[in-house]
Amino acid sequence: MEPQSIRFSFSNVVSLLWCASLLLLGWFPATVARTTYDDNESDLKALLAIKSQIKHDPFGVTRSWNRSVTLCQWPGITCGRRHRRITKLDLSQQRLGGTLSPYVGNLSFLRFINLKDNNFNGVIPPEIGRLPRLQSLILHNNSLTGTIPPNLTHCSNLIQFKASRNNLVGNIPSELGNLSKLEELNIAYNNLTGQLPTSLGDASSLQEISFKWNSLEGRLPHTLGLLKKLAWLELNGNNFSGFIPPSFCNMSCLDSLALGHNQLSGILPVNLGSNLPNLRGIYIGSNNLSGTLPESLSNASKLETLEISNNHFSNKVSIDFRNTQNLSWLNMQNNSLGIGGAGDLEFITTLTNCSRLQMVSLLSNQFGGLLPNSITNLSITLGYLYLGDNKITGKIPLGITNLVNLWGLGLEYNYLRGTIPESIGKLKNLQGMSLGGNALTGRIPTSMEIFHS
Repeated sequence: MEPQSIRFSFSNVVSLLWCASLLLLGWFPATVARTTYDDNESDLKALLAIKSQIKHDPFGVTRSWNRSVTLCQWPGITCGRRHRRITKLDLSQQRLGGTLSPYVGNLSFLRFINLKDNNFNGVIPPEIGRLPRLQSLILHNNSLTGTIPPNLTHCSNLIQFKASRNNLVGNIPSELGNLSKLEELNIAYNNLTGQLPTSLGDASSLQEISFKWNSLEGRLPHTLGLLKKLAWLELNGNNFSGFIPPSFCNMSCLDSLALGHNQLSGILPVNLGSNLPNLRGIYIGSNNLSGTLPESLSNASKLETLEISNNHFSNKVSIDFRNTQNLSWLNMQNNSLGIGGAGDLEFITTLTNCSRLQMVSLLSNQFGGLLPNSITNLSITLGYLYLGDNKITGKIPLGITNLVNLWGLGLEYNYLRGTIPESIGKLKNLQGMSLGGNALTGRIPTSMEIFHS
């Protein structure tokens, strides 16, 4: 019995030595399996903590979030193929209610968070700043409150941050300017206050900024002009004041410039149309802007919308619209444009080259001179033509019936004379027409609905 016992002990020692060598070489499979399990266990505990804070789940999306189902098969969860750690949390459009647990910061491999179109309340957990791999944080259309966590800047790989249509308050953190990979920043429709941080000009990858309909104030930082890739700038619906920085004309990729419904003053940069070759939309209505419209807008060949209503622009319109063939929306109403004399409306002739025109409003300005016959050659896509409350003379052209898709026609309170063309009755799509306050004679077709000012 004794020799057998010695042989058995020696065999055990050999086995132990063999296992130890495998362990030192990193070949021991049980260790790898245990590590993976531990990592998944960490993710699992974090998700269960997130589930515990969800108080309303009408579609039962988190019902199967339990240990009876493999973690990577849970609804809304995506795992990486190699390490089986959670990389994506997508609970969008599920009508979920509750708060977002700070344990979300323990999902260290997370790259994508999408909670849009739910009813999450409470704050954005600062612990999200512990996710260095995070690329997309999409939180819009919820009921989130509190401030934007400054430590989001620790998410150095962040590309998208969208939190529009919430109840966020406070300032825009200056630290966001440190996010060198950030491309989309959308915090519209909140209750943000304070000034725009000049540091945003350091976020050199930004392509889209939307802070519209908040309570931001102060001057527009000239550093935004450093954003060479910026295509979309929406700052409308705030309390910004001062001038539009000339540096804005350096953003050569700019597609849409929306600064309406603020308190901006001064003149437009003279090279607005020349330096921004990709500009399709200019939305600067409802400000205190003044001066002459830049003739350089004649060079904005991709322009589709020019919205400058409710300002103090004056003098003749010297824009040649023959190059803006895609123009569909031209709203100049409620300004002081024109000099009340001959030639004020010559620019209308250049609009005949705009084959997609849908709306032209020159209402409430100082335009004078004859109503040009060229309005009959405007695009047949035109739906609304408003020239009322000016100093326009002459007659209503008979060819007005060429505008077969006209829905609204306003010529009220001018100095028009002559008869009302009987042919206007052929405009079968016309829903409203205003001709009062002129010296017109003749009958109005009874088939038409007439609106008197």
